[in-house]
Amino acid sequence: MGDHDTVRVRLHAALCADDPWTALYALNTERPGGLAEAVEELYRADTDGGRAAFRPYLTWLLRILGGTGDEVLLRLLAEPAFAADERRDLLRTAVARELRLPAELLRTYGETDPASGGSGIRADGPPAPELVDAMGLSGDPSFAPSLGALLEEPAVRGRAALALGRLGAREWTAPIAGGLSEVTGLDHVAFAVALELMDDPAAVPYLLRWLAESGEERVYDVHHALVRLTGRDPLLPERARGAAYAAAVRAAWADGRTGREPVVVRDLVVESGARARFSVDGGAGRIRVAYDPPSPGSSWPRWDRSLTFDGKPLYRVGSSCDTCELGLTLLGWPDGEATRLAAGMRGRLADLDRLDTALLAEWSPVLGELETGHYRVLLLDLPLERVSEPARSWWYRRVAARAEEDGDDSEYAEDRPEDHWPGVPHFQLTAPVPGGRVPFTYGALLPSQPPQALDPAAVTRHAAAIEAGKRPAAVVLGWIDDRYVEARHEERWLVGAVLDGHHRLAAYAAAGVPARVLLLARVDGGGGADGGLEGLAEVVAAYGSRRDRPHGR
Repeated sequence: MGDHDTVRVRLHAALCADDPWTALYALNTERPGGLAEAVEELYRADTDGGRAAFRPYLTWLLRILGGTGDEVLLRLLAEPAFAADERRDLLRTAVARELRLPAELLRTYGETDPASGGSGIRADGPPAPELVDAMGLSGDPSFAPSLGALLEEPAVRGRAALALGRLGAREWTAPIAGGLSEVTGLDHVAFAVALELMDDPAAVPYLLRWLAESGEERVYDVHHALVRLTGRDPLLPERARGAAYAAAVRAAWADGRTGREPVVVRDLVVESGARARFSVDGGAGRIRVAYDPPSPGSSWPRWDRSLTFDGKPLYRVGSSCDTCELGLTLLGWPDGEATRLAAGMRGRLADLDRLDTALLAEWSPVLGELETGHYRVLLLDLPLERVSEPARSWWYRRVAARAEEDGDDSEYAEDRPEDHWPGVPHFQLTAPVPGGRVPFTYGALLPSQPPQALDPAAVTRHAAAIEAGKRPAAVVLGWIDDRYVEARHEERWLVGAVLDGHHRLAAYAAAGVPARVLLLARVDGGGGADGGLEGLAEVVAAYGSRRDRPHGR
């Protein structure tokens, strides 16, 4: 039996297994040569129930196979013999892969396939949502008039606006901006996000006018779009909510100023040797948690977020849904930006004993590189360990604990450690934070540079300083994240990205000495921080340097 026959037999066996998903995951992990071709062959076959029975599994494989799967998708989409529901699944998969499909193929699809609420783009009803998404991904401006006409179609107008934004069809900026007052809910979010994708300053006057009139529930998206389009990011009152938040946003834009203003680090207050606060107004935002561009095919225009350095994603942070699981995923390394920024703080980091006002004022140029917001500064001594095995990380151990709590019927029982691994060795608390209201407060500090790039000589040098009694500090940008996973499991995370001090943390972990960490935590929502003042208070109570001794004693 040849290699191709072997792969085909193995694929068929996985599809017929008692648990096809687990079997297919194992097969894909191995990724034998010719797997994409075997998927294509089976998809084209119509024996043993063929693609009718296996189609969900086969399209899933095509979605995760990368370039070879994309080539198969393009060939299958060009095949006219498939039924409408089969072509629809293929197109949805191509959209999820963000493929740029030929315009003629999409026109043929629109003319021949029925859609929800109607048929093709030349018929009376709106096209299928996946076709609208595909037109926006096509890069073909000839679709813009058809998409613009769909802004009046309730079933697909949000997707049409996003598709126009992806095309950069700025002739539709004014209709989309002017239509904000006519839409609500997710459609309103989609229109605002479409203007951000368009990146057209012509939308700003419309947004300012609509901000003055819009209801409280729509203010956030208008404000977000104004910040993205103008670069001006005014500071709002800490933890403002509801009507107070809406009033603060309107006041911030009421005078019509849209130019970027100088960064101001203000309200520097040292509360003790281990706790301080400050605010950043008009922050440069070079290090921030920001919404990702919307995923084509998703119903949510704003969902996933990433920690970014100068606009380059470092970690995917996931959604702010408070019943979803928190999980960070490495996306790529910045170009040394974190280290360069934090280098301006190193003078006092060599043996940082306590916080003081002069220290924070000295660091103001670095703090101004953060995004606008209200921050807490904590000087902590964290018991950390370096973890490189997925089964040892809290990202998986918390899942295993849920499965044990839920019993044999737990949906987490079959989860694998690698499914929750952030993709890189990191530092974590040796145990959950003690004494908190939430039963489990986990902690993880993730690197901003490749761990393999660490210089052993530098680690040794810091280890010698630690042994001599010094306490060099690492700088971490972090936040408290509260979740009530599946409305069953209450858990809290102290999450941070190391801006400076990777060698110092490695030295502390090797020595088994609690690591001196300067934590900068944003506390006013947005940008990935969920408030978390209670969580931060619990962390400093457990690990505050000098046991949070009052300042001046």
